Amino acid sequence: MQSVTLIIDKRRELSTKYKKLLSNENNEVIVSKSLISAMKIIQDKEPDIIIISDSIDSDLSDYCKKIRALTYNMRPVIIAVSKSAELDDKLSALENGADDFISEPINGQEFLMRVKAHLRRELESNMDMKHFLPGRNYSMRAIKRIVSQNTLKAVMLISIENFDSYKENYTELASDKLMQTYCAIIQSALTENDYLGSISDNKLLLITDSIKCEQLANFLTFAFDSVASKFYSPQDKQRGYMLMQGDEYAGLRANFVHTTIGIVTNEFVQYSDTAQLMNALTQIHAMADIPDKSNYLMERPRISAEDAIQDEINKKIAIIEEDEALRLLLKTIFNLQGYEIIEDYENSPALIVLDSGEGMKGLELCKKIKENDKRTKLVVTSVFHDKETVLNAGADLYIPKPYEISALIKWVEKLLSK
Repeated sequence: MQSVTLIIDKRRELSTKYKKLLSNENNEVIVSKSLISAMKIIQDKEPDIIIISDSIDSDLSDYCKKIRALTYNMRPVIIAVSKSAELDDKLSALENGADDFISEPINGQEFLMRVKAHLRRELESNMDMKHFLPGRNYSMRAIKRIVSQNTLKAVMLISIENFDSYKENYTELASDKLMQTYCAIIQSALTENDYLGSISDNKLLLITDSIKCEQLANFLTFAFDSVASKFYSPQDKQRGYMLMQGDEYAGLRANFVHTTIGIVTNEFVQYSDTAQLMNALTQIHAMADIPDKSNYLMERPRISAEDAIQDEINKKIAIIEEDEALRLLLKTIFNLQGYEIIEDYENSPALIVLDSGEGMKGLELCKKIKENDKRTKLVVTSVFHDKETVLNAGADLYIPKPYEISALIKWVEKLLSK
């Protein structure tokens, strides 16, 4: 990401000299001659470095203090530049918010190296060391600059789905390795003008050219699926899903990881702020997610993600249970929990509690349901303790009978929260 340096200096000649000295392809330098115009730039650009000259009308130390108070949430580096070399002036400026103090006349090379050192430390302090990428705060700053500059760019939200299940099953070390491998694949396809940063453990933000973004997304979905299989055990690969381990997750089936990519550009919509852009990006990313397949979705002129995801949550549960007493008990309890109990399992319930029945005949129904709607969660209960057979039929969770109702409720809440 291109850094931004703000110079607050009333002098035309020296401010032009400093701008020329610091400007390069990796650093945008902006000059402001007053606090009022400087604050607009600070709000829009969130500069990494603010250089304040004592050519301003008010006291330099007081000015540093005001800038630091106004930028407490973004914490830029403040460099005070003064004609004074007095120790008291230096100490006063540093005490009131400045990170560095440079006396004029300034050696050009020293000035440039000091600014570069501050920029390097600023990037390192915002680095996500797990992914070796700039962290969330730095990524949000990059988005804000895209909005303020109004340049034609594409923003891509890239995630690894089912990441938490993979981490739980294969340890955090293995999940970190999976994410780092994906980051390396992405970086191999980028140029120096692209930006890649981390949003969370399993989400990345990529800013790139709007012309190549779709081609890049197509490559990433293919490349991820090509390497992901190397991160599973032979047993899981043979089954076609992850069989969760441990007492807490025993009987839980988890789909393999896949990547989902949502893309928005400012070609069709002029975003007014960072929140609006991130909201559209999050929604189109949610639309792109397919339960067990890598996929991407790009905003089109007639297909906007805005307001596409409804706030209403599907709380419908279908209960298929041969034991009438148990069926009535489950209906009553889930009604009390706030769920809507429906009779027709084909009416798109969020979750189905299915008893495998005598001779496990219910597994045929399990397969049929999963083939027709992969988004519906299936909890299969059975007196036949054959976990792999049940999960191979498409169940998301196997619970052996007899079971505790409280345990079933806990699992229903956990599955629906996903």
